[in-house]
Amino acid sequence: MQKIVECVPNFSEGRDMAIIDEITDAIKEIADVDLKDVDPGEATNRTVVTFVGTPEGVLEAAFRAVKRAAEIIDMRVQHGSHPRFGATDVCPFVPVEGVTMDECVELAKKLGKRVGDELKIPVYLYEYAATSPERRNLAYVRKGEYEGLPEKLKDPQMKPDFGPAEFNPGAGAIAISAREFLIAYNVDLNTREKKYATDIAFELREKGRSVRRGNIEPFYFRGKLLKYTENNYPCAECDFVADNLDSLEEHYQKDHGFSIVELLAEHGTSRKNIIGRSAKSPGIFPYSKAIGWIVEEYGRAQISINLTNYNITPPHIVLEKARELAAKRGIVVTGSEVVGLIPYQAMLMAGRYYLEKQEQSTGIPEEDIIQAAILAMGFNDVAPFDPEEKIIGMPKLPGDALIAMRCKDFVDEVSRQSPAPGGGSVAALAGSLGAALASMVANLTVLKQTNMGKAAGFIDLAVKAQDIKKKLSGAVDEDTQAFNDYLEAMRMPKKTDEDKKTRESAIQAGLKKAVDVPLGTAELSFEAMKLAAEIAETGNLASVSDAGVGAQMAYSGVIGGVLNVLINLGDITDSEFVDRMKGRCEDLKRQAEDVLAKTMAIVTARIDRLNSK
Repeated sequence: MQKIVECVPNFSEGRDMAIIDEITDAIKEIADVDLKDVDPGEATNRTVVTFVGTPEGVLEAAFRAVKRAAEIIDMRVQHGSHPRFGATDVCPFVPVEGVTMDECVELAKKLGKRVGDELKIPVYLYEYAATSPERRNLAYVRKGEYEGLPEKLKDPQMKPDFGPAEFNPGAGAIAISAREFLIAYNVDLNTREKKYATDIAFELREKGRSVRRGNIEPFYFRGKLLKYTENNYPCAECDFVADNLDSLEEHYQKDHGFSIVELLAEHGTSRKNIIGRSAKSPGIFPYSKAIGWIVEEYGRAQISINLTNYNITPPHIVLEKARELAAKRGIVVTGSEVVGLIPYQAMLMAGRYYLEKQEQSTGIPEEDIIQAAILAMGFNDVAPFDPEEKIIGMPKLPGDALIAMRCKDFVDEVSRQSPAPGGGSVAALAGSLGAALASMVANLTVLKQTNMGKAAGFIDLAVKAQDIKKKLSGAVDEDTQAFNDYLEAMRMPKKTDEDKKTRESAIQAGLKKAVDVPLGTAELSFEAMKLAAEIAETGNLASVSDAGVGAQMAYSGVIGGVLNVLINLGDITDSEFVDRMKGRCEDLKRQAEDVLAKTMAIVTARIDRLNSK
């Protein structure tokens, strides 16, 4: 399996494109690294860069980028609205494919040591690479920002993990980490008041806010701060008042299920300084950090959010809560923005969520689900959103993929004198069309439903049909590739006995692969037949003919797959394998014939009923 790592360094320059280009050019020098996104922000004076590649390539590209940034960014004159403490402020490594979090931790440590040793920049490790529990939190590591570095570096507790504990006035410091995929996500508001955005941000973020009482509706910040005094430690969640911190902690653990001591520590409050400090209350969403700011280039305020585990706290759920909280304050959320990249699965989650809210079927092509998410989340509000550029993990077809051809071109290609694409690819295409028709009829049936409880079964069928359609579409190319692998084995040298042995082994492996792919086509096509049969009986009457055609096409996929299995068995020397495949093909053929006969009987009867009206 290929190993792919993502790296998302943030540089403290978002206005001078010449500087930004020099940094990204250093990344581009590495051959096995792909620069995916460069996202500068004028108001924040910060650029988020995203690149992916092999672990070794990404590590080298990261070092070169950090080095170049240290040479051309002068932190003594850098100012912006985003927290920062270095020319390269943060540099996280993210596992994408075939790479563990532990491997990314090792990358972070290797980069940190090299940056500290060679560039003499103080390095702090955070998130999964952190060397202490406190340092997991980026806010703790970066506290005081660039201006506070000279004093911070004098504190033994804040000694860097790598590099000198000495102030580097030009480059500042750097935070390096290994972390889960972070979605940098901004919610756009129709106001220029930063304090309004901050008011909502504090309610959303995991860390929460200072507790206030009194005039807190609709703007919480107008209330009076609730503070701790001698022998008076009020609970922010209920009316309980403790006379010491230990009693308060016991109450929170027992009645509210979390540690107030840990929450206070996140806000810089400890036993030593608690008297006179504000009580704190946690926010709504775990794995989220949020602040409010003004973006002059957009002419509005935004809630800037970092989501560090989108499977638990996905952006669309945060957006809906932000819309609710904004409306209470008379503010409108006009849209939202992804800074950098967003995972494909997060987009699918969002699209399905909004389709379900609209009582629409989710059994549609994934491209349509993605578009539903883009529209619902207002991703084109302040800047163009290009799915190809902004979504990581989006399936992409090779330029020479058969399934990507125009219908005429594919038909022409099949008709030529080359043996592939042939019957196996055509069978896969037939099966995928059968599944597509089953999905279509199910979706048309959903549109006719007034009771979404009844529609659920049809949506489920459409979702299953879409999955089969997708797999069979892939088999169009897989079948041709399997045949080409067999031909490559046939061309192997056979001069020596060892050559002959190696060649024969490769031929047998190629033949088995040439059997496995069409067998998969036959089995998937049979599943498509069953879905077509089901929707023919229960689906929209006016579309029953489409269900019948779907069953016929899927049946062709079954029989086409079976034929391609059988013709490739003749030269296979594994008799047990051959007998097993023949038996499976016979079963599939018999079952498919039964389902087709029953389906066509249903279709004919329903068409007769329709015509008799």
